[in-house]
Amino acid sequence: GWLVAGAVGVAAIAAAVGALAAVRRAVALPPAEAMRPEAPARFRPGWIERIGLGQLFTPVGRMVIRSLERQPVRSALSALGVGLALSILVVGAFMFDAIGFMMDHQFRTIQREDVTVTFNTPRSNGAIHDLGAMEGVLRVEPFRSVPARIHAENRTRNIAITGMEPDAELRRVIGTDLRQRTVPDDGILLSEALAEVLGVRTGDPVRLEILEGRRPTYTVPVSGTVDELLGMGSYMSLDALHRVLREAPVVSGAHLRVDPLYTTAVYDQLKTTPAVAGVAARETMLRNFERQIEENILVSVSVLILFAGIIAIGVIYNGARIALSERGRELASLRVLGFTRREVAGMLFGEQAIVTVLGIPVGLLIGYAFARMLIESFATESYRIPLVIEAETYLLATSAIVFAAVLAGLLVRRRLNRLDLISVLKTRE
Repeated sequence: GWLVAGAVGVAAIAAAVGALAAVRRAVALPPAEAMRPEAPARFRPGWIERIGLGQLFTPVGRMVIRSLERQPVRSALSALGVGLALSILVVGAFMFDAIGFMMDHQFRTIQREDVTVTFNTPRSNGAIHDLGAMEGVLRVEPFRSVPARIHAENRTRNIAITGMEPDAELRRVIGTDLRQRTVPDDGILLSEALAEVLGVRTGDPVRLEILEGRRPTYTVPVSGTVDELLGMGSYMSLDALHRVLREAPVVSGAHLRVDPLYTTAVYDQLKTTPAVAGVAARETMLRNFERQIEENILVSVSVLILFAGIIAIGVIYNGARIALSERGRELASLRVLGFTRREVAGMLFGEQAIVTVLGIPVGLLIGYAFARMLIESFATESYRIPLVIEAETYLLATSAIVFAAVLAGLLVRRRLNRLDLISVLKTRE
């Protein structure tokens, strides 16, 4: 409710300020002066002529540049409007790039297993040999997951410590820089989000309070940090975690690489195994995630793209209509003097083309800034959105703005073709 009210309030204030400026100029004009014909504009050489480049442009081109120079504020605001519309497109499409990177990073770079098996209670290493003996299983990597409370001075967090083999290949610890981290033989590896919450750095000690079994406590050093996008992870080697827990080598589950021909058979066999609490297939999780993304984000992004297109067409069309209204007599005079329709249209649309071209780089920069602000505001302890904007996103946003400019130009061209030269040339007296 407050968001809608705020948006309506901002729009109302902007409209009131714009109308007030025009009304103040009209009220301040003396009646006798208002009844006189408008004084001719004062012309002087533009900056193109002053720097000696006037001969490089056609007469129509020089007219276009002079017209923009006479209205610098209006031209700048029009370019800014085009840029803001383009920035909305960049921000909307950026979400697809960021989430696509997250999906690829999580489900293809970090998780390379085909099936993840979780036991209902910790099992001895004999369970790993049983999994490896199943037909179609090519590789087995055990892991140990333990709930714990981590303490750093007066800051605490409930976490799940994952114990894994140092040479693991199926489930790896990889940061956003795409470098693999090796779990330490001694100490604990923390995600940067968790380390920031606890206020610790590499080498600082933390106290682990295990929340299962005999609930032992153990002080370990932070061996390093990794920049992860999802969750607040903490990793130790299997041997180091066993030492902390003071237990024999046991595992909570395993990651499996399975021959594609046996995936269904292995999955069905594991689902019916009493000791198995859960079985997760990576491809199934990926498809479910993609379906949720399509349902939740596609609609919102489509609305953003629609609004951005409407804004771009409105800004460009409004600028062209104002120019046509203010310069109708001038354009009609040029037609009488022998200028063709194409040349007259070139004068009108040349201004809008320059405004659009100037607004595109501004919009790309604003879109990048908005995307950075968005990921900072959306960052939580559970996930962080990466700042990933593909070149295709910039190309798509630019193409959409150019299409909107062409569409607005065609709409104005129809009005220009219907211009009645006689009625426009009549004096107001």
